[in-house]
Amino acid sequence: MSIWQRITDALAALAAGEGLAAVFDRLRSPPERSVAFTIAVIGLGAKMAKADGQVTRGEVTAFREVFHIPETDEAAAARVFNLARQDVAGFEEYAARIRAMFEPGDRTLCDLMEGLFFIAMADGDYHPDEDAFLSRVGEIFEIDPREFRGLRTRFVPGAEPDPWSVLGLDPGTSEPEVRRRWRQLVRESHPDRVIARGVPEEAVRMAERRLIDINRAYEEISGRAA
Repeated sequence: MSIWQRITDALAALAAGEGLAAVFDRLRSPPERSVAFTIAVIGLGAKMAKADGQVTRGEVTAFREVFHIPETDEAAAARVFNLARQDVAGFEEYAARIRAMFEPGDRTLCDLMEGLFFIAMADGDYHPDEDAFLSRVGEIFEIDPREFRGLRTRFVPGAEPDPWSVLGLDPGTSEPEVRRRWRQLVRESHPDRVIARGVPEEAVRMAERRLIDINRAYEEISGRAA
């Protein structure tokens, strides 16, 4: 059974009246945690799609920025999106249930935020209501403000290109500390570590892009130091 079919089964339980808490409780541990991750991104992404008042016909295409969706599973992915969009639960309830699944500081929550930024920018536009939506989700997830600014810097065209924010550091941080932070982020972004946190293999392209951005920021800062 593909991940999309497993996700559809989980959301069908929601549609049948099973509570959101009960569904997420069943998805707390591997391998179902990858299903929870995907539902979280799609569920919040579906609600975010309405934040700017324009739900387009290409939403599933947007998720290709996060997930690899085989042609055979496209119908299941579309159903997942539509079920999540129709669920009466508000996005803050979704976000709070997702937050409760993880320990404080769990990197998976940052992975989730990254997925949401991918989706927000899939149409090439970053609406103020999307920014407000993502900022609120970041607060619920207890994402460090510097980390949130780093995500926005990486994804939003026109955002101040700040390599320090990408690395989550204050400008002028010492070279040894910059190097230590760079190595830490590279380790955390390795695909094996990302998958171990519960991110499905279908979404590891997020880590690949993150590594490119981290290395570019480090090179820019190191070049300035030189």
